[in-house]
Amino acid sequence: MIMVGFLQAQNCTNLPASWRHPDSRTDFLSADFYREIARVLERGKFHLAFFDDRLAMPDRYGGDHAHTVEYGIRCVKLDPIVTLMTMGMATTQLGLGATCSTTYYEPFHVARMFATIDLMTGGRAAWNVVTSLNDGEAMNMGRDGVMEHDLRYDRADEFLEVVHGHWDAWEDDSLIIDKASGRFADAKRVHRLDYAGEFLRSRGPFTVPRSAQGHPVVIQAGQSGRGRRFAGRWGEVIFTTSPDLASGKRSYAALKAEAAAAGRDGASMLLCNLMTPVCAATRMEAEDKMAVIRQLPLEIDQLSLLAEALNFDFATKGLDEPLTDAELASFTGIHTIRDRVLGLSGNANPTVREFMELSHRGRPDDAIVGGPAEVADRLEELFSERVCDGFVVGATHVPGGYADFVEFVVPELQRRGVYHTDYTGGTLRDNLGLPRPEVGAWPHGASPSYA
Repeated sequence: MIMVGFLQAQNCTNLPASWRHPDSRTDFLSADFYREIARVLERGKFHLAFFDDRLAMPDRYGGDHAHTVEYGIRCVKLDPIVTLMTMGMATTQLGLGATCSTTYYEPFHVARMFATIDLMTGGRAAWNVVTSLNDGEAMNMGRDGVMEHDLRYDRADEFLEVVHGHWDAWEDDSLIIDKASGRFADAKRVHRLDYAGEFLRSRGPFTVPRSAQGHPVVIQAGQSGRGRRFAGRWGEVIFTTSPDLASGKRSYAALKAEAAAAGRDGASMLLCNLMTPVCAATRMEAEDKMAVIRQLPLEIDQLSLLAEALNFDFATKGLDEPLTDAELASFTGIHTIRDRVLGLSGNANPTVREFMELSHRGRPDDAIVGGPAEVADRLEELFSERVCDGFVVGATHVPGGYADFVEFVVPELQRRGVYHTDYTGGTLRDNLGLPRPEVGAWPHGASPSYA
């Protein structure tokens, strides 16, 4: 069973109300805030911690950032790469991932940055690949609006081809470093990429030799039709969400099938389902904790995050006003949110309120609440029924949400033999059970052309 810590380098967790929790630390601008999270997760033998990120604060609702700042709705967003390194220096075995967009960065820069992190952490790096999703991010990065959904993934395919091509530029035995002869490296084993595609060009040669784990682990979360194909081709750790057992099993099988269609072994892809635990020594104590947490979210939290995620201004609609076909078709953000609400509501034109109630965006409604046995029972069921290979653990507050899980649930999972008691290797790939990739082993497609 894989465990991944779901982090944000911001004033709250993925739940915007988390900063309002009476036990939540408020020194989120300090390095110690993140170092403490890292130490807690490593104590719980988490395989990986990764930072989600957006390149804009949520300001799509009403076209204004005032509500975001006023209510602390993910308005502070630090650079996740820099923040990640503070955690890396506080740990020795925890895997470390950060988000970087294929739409607004250059592939050579991203390849060099993550390859360097991989070397500086002894082979513990992971890159969470996103294509970005709303107009606020586009305008912050000098564009007029976000690129069309499927086109973003077409560009991202080329981006990953360039990055993997550069990561493979130095063969494993290319370094010589012989002071007597003066030979530093074997030039025949260092290759130039010379990539030319529809969207991207990159020459090389790359400037960073391969790391202990070959290259960083690739995290992905695409679950739409086009996003699923992208994840099937590239993703090694896949971030999933499943509202129930049946849909989770279907999603698991579909993603594994996408990997097979891309010519990959399904075992090379690990699916980790998002879950938010609220746990304590007993169920009664956990329910008392949940009673406090339920009081924290505000209506504006949901409206703001839905507008951000779907790239649609919900302030233009009344709460009980149905969305038109044209409005639903205009959503360019996370299509799985829209599709899930359409499916659960049974309504071709759901209202804004239905989006709030059925998406649970910005709320802890789907938290797993209980003592060690109750929470472990649910996780073991999802794992054994092949809904997932592990879990992405969100926190209701920091660091207590993570600390409670490590104190109460991790020992129970270890006692049952479904979760490891210690790290088994030196690199992130070792601990995830993923093979070290050989040079050129990444999934080539039919699309690239090389100059």
